[in-house]
Amino acid sequence: MTRTAILSDIHGNLSALEAVLADVESQNVDRIVCLGDVIGYGPQPCECLDQVMNFEFCILGNHDSSALFDPEGFNVAAEQAIFWTRAQVECGPEGPEVSLKRMNYLCRMPRIVEEAVPGSGDGELPSLMFVHGSPRGPTNEYVFPEDTQNVKKMEKLFSLFRHLCFQGHTHVPGVFTSDLRFVRPTDTGAGYDISDRNQRLMINVGSVGQPRDGDPRSCYVIHDPEKIVYRRVEYDIEQTVKLIEAEPELDNLLGYRLREGR
Repeated sequence: MTRTAILSDIHGNLSALEAVLADVESQNVDRIVCLGDVIGYGPQPCECLDQVMNFEFCILGNHDSSALFDPEGFNVAAEQAIFWTRAQVECGPEGPEVSLKRMNYLCRMPRIVEEAVPGSGDGELPSLMFVHGSPRGPTNEYVFPEDTQNVKKMEKLFSLFRHLCFQGHTHVPGVFTSDLRFVRPTDTGAGYDISDRNQRLMINVGSVGQPRDGDPRSCYVIHDPEKIVYRRVEYDIEQTVKLIEAEPELDNLLGYRLREGR
């Protein structure tokens, strides 16, 4: 039975990532995966990339993509942060060899990973899917809790996989059900039952480095074949705030909003 720690949206927040990894160590997991946006916003993109390189895989997020190409649809603070982040990754103090290794890792990030789940039946659709955004738009499409009111959109998304789709991007954790409900982590108790291989669920694992559900603690998910469990982890927010304040090219608001989980 494989136990997987699923992280997402680290956003250059090394203090948060280290706290989450310390918690993961206590959870008897077999592997760690990431759903993207390792970088962007936060003050330590290179250090976060170096940690994630040790994971089993990492999906390409929209901020990861924008560090390679021109950002689209970003606000001023986010765009400024991604240009600064790109410069850090391309020209790190460790020298060109290390910088090239990081850039090559970004270039090799897959947009989607699909896996089979025993007992979920045969067919062309993947039974387990990992994306950053959605099954339809793996890198950029948002799926918000209020999208449960958009029947056409949700029916299309649920038609693209057989059992479970793990995603991030919105920084808002929760489980989307095929009958158009959104179950928040506080309502999942000791874990959300996924043992029925015929059910279809989209599972937003939340954000390690920049939660936006009103809870400033880092969020990630532990997945095993029977249930998924949300984990909330406290970290030294003020350490990250101070590092952002010390960098003139990063908007201080990127740090201050961490205190409120917004």
